[in-house]
Parts: sequence; structure tokens; C-alpha cells
Amino acid sequence: MVTKKSVSKIGGGIELYLKKIFGLMTGAVGITALTTFVMMISGGWSALIHNSGLSAAYYIIAFGGLGLSLWAQFRAFSMKPSTAKLLLFLYSVLMGIVITPMILVSSPVSILMALVLAVLMFACMTLFGYKTAKDLSFLGIFLFMGMIGLILVGIVSIFVPLGSTFSSIVCLIGVLVFALFSAYDMQTLKNAYYAVGNGEQKDQLAVLGALHMYISFVAMFEYILGLLNSRD
Repeated sequence: MVTKKSVSKIGGGIELYLKKIFGLMTGAVGITALTTFVMMISGGWSALIHNSGLSAAYYIIAFGGLGLSLWAQFRAFSMKPSTAKLLLFLYSVLMGIVITPMILVSSPVSILMALVLAVLMFACMTLFGYKTAKDLSFLGIFLFMGMIGLILVGIVSIFVPLGSTFSSIVCLIGVLVFALFSAYDMQTLKNAYYAVGNGEQKDQLAVLGALHMYISFVAMFEYILGLLNSRD
């Protein structure tokens, strides 16, 4: 029998679950920002740049971070939540290093504008994903293909410099893909809360959700900043 008390308990449960997701995500974003700041003031950024280009160390860290994030997602439900949190924060450190060269060539105004726009877009899209009654699952395959395309373009750009116009188009597509990912993941995480079983699985899901949300937010910030930089 469903009572008001049981409904209230379910509602409180999902609110706590979402607070855990966004709390972990916010912590990861904070670690990324702190890492970038330390890299800049300590001169660690010099190890990422070689002959006016990006060094081998940069690419090792970038692809290492990508590999870590993929591995963590595949193993999300087979590791302890505490281990998953450590991997999330390790990934956020690696991303802070990877973002450093972009921050170095950006003006403070562009960085602030990109951050504000990313926060507003992320907030609006996650709220839409949570509130909408429309099933967004159909977006999954298209968003995955879009993300793979963006990764491939990023790899190609290592060897073939992209023109400013093409770079702007890529940035626009990147913002759109990860904005939609924010809504898609929010709805998926909401539905998954009621589908998974015990408390540990919900904790594992919360860390996985924080990783997905973190990736979408940071990617939006990067693409918005890239778009602003291409206009300067």
C-alpha cells in the first residue's frame, strides 16, 4: 500500500541522491580549478608546451585521463563507492592539467564569460532533463556518435591544424552535444534511481552520475571558451 509517508520517503531519497551527485561533481570541478591554478602559478604549465606546441607529456596525460574515465565507467558497479570517488577526483586533477594550456591563452574576461555561460546552460539543461515528461532516450545513440566524432576531430587536429571557421563550427557542435548530454544524463540518472536495488548500488550510481555530469560541464566550458577565443 502506497502512503503519503512512503511517497515522502521516496522523494527525500532521490533528493539526497541528486545532492550527492551534484556535491561530488562540484567537488571535482573545484579540484580541476585548483589544479589549473597551481599549474599556472608554479610554472608546471611549461612541461605541457614544447616549441610553441603541446608536448608529449600533455598528450600522455590527456589520453590517460580519457582512458581512466572510460575504465571507471565500465567498472562503476564492480568497485567500492570510495574507490570510485578517488578515481573521479584523480580524473579531475588530470583534467585540470589538460585545461591549463587553454586557460593560459585566454583572457580573464573570456574565462569568466565561458564559466558563467557553462553554468547557466548546464543548470537549464539538467533542470529540463529532470522535469520533462518527454522520453529523451532516443538521443543516446546520436549523442554518443557526436561525442566520438568530436574525439576524432580532436585527434586529427593534433596532426592537421584546423582553420578558425572550422574550429568555431566544432566548438558550436561540442556545446550542443554536451548541453543535450546534460539533459539526457539527468533524466537517465533520475530513472535509474528507481531501477537500481540496494544502497551501495545507489552510491555507485551517484558517483557514476557525478562523473557524467562533470564531463558534460567541463566539456561545455572548454568548447564555449574555445568559441570565445576564436572570436578574439
